[in-house]
Amino acid sequence: MQSESRKSFHQELEEIREDIAHLGSMASERVTQATEALFETNLEDAQRIIDEDDEVDALALEIEEECQSVLLLQNPVAGDLRAVISALWIVGELERSADLASNICKANRRILGYEIPSSTKAYLVLMSDEAVRLLNLAVDAYYQNNEGLARALEDIDDRLDGLHIDFLEGLFKDAEGGSGEVQPVVQMALIGRYYERIGDHAVNIGERVSYMVSGRLPEDTGRARIEYKEKKSTEE
Repeated sequence: MQSESRKSFHQELEEIREDIAHLGSMASERVTQATEALFETNLEDAQRIIDEDDEVDALALEIEEECQSVLLLQNPVAGDLRAVISALWIVGELERSADLASNICKANRRILGYEIPSSTKAYLVLMSDEAVRLLNLAVDAYYQNNEGLARALEDIDDRLDGLHIDFLEGLFKDAEGGSGEVQPVVQMALIGRYYERIGDHAVNIGERVSYMVSGRLPEDTGRARIEYKEKKSTEE
C-alpha cells in the first residue's frame, strides 16, 4: 500500500505539472498578443503585456519554491528526482519565453510611426505561429511524458530557423532600396530573433523532457558518440 508520504509527493508533483502547463499557456498567449499588438501598432496593449510580465514571474517563482520544497522535504530519488529537476529547468525556459514576448512589445514602442512592409509582416506572422506551436508542443510533451514528441521538437524547429533566415535576407534586401531608416530595420531584425529564440527554448524544454523520461541528456549521447569514435580509432 502506498504510504501517505508518497501520496503527498505525487500530489505535489501533479500540482507542479498543472502549474507548469498554466505557465506555458501564459507564455504562448503572450507571444500571440505581442504579435497582434505589433501589427495593430497598439502601444496600450503592448504596455499591458510588459506590465503583466510580473504575473508570469510570480507564477514561475511560486513553482520554483514548490520544487525546492519537494526536494527538501520529500527527498525524491531516480525518476522522481529527475521530474523535479526537469520542472525547475522548464520553468526557466518558459519564463524566458514570456520575457521575449515583452521584448517584442518594447521593440513595438521603438518603431512608432513605422509601417511594416507586407512582405516583412507575412514572415512575422509565420514565425509567430511557429514559435507558439513549438512552445505548445513542448508543454504537451512535458505534461504527457511524451519522449517521442520531445525528441521531435528539434526537427520541427528547423522550419522556424529556415523562416528566420529567409526573413533576415528579405529584410535587409528591402532595406537596401529603402529610405535609409536604420532603427526600424534593426528592431525588425531583433523581433525576428526573439521568435527564433522562443523556438530554441521550446527545443530546450524537449531535451529536459527527454531527460526526465529516459534519464539521458543530449550531452550524454554526444559523449557516447565521442567515446565510440575514440574506441573505434584505437582498434583500427
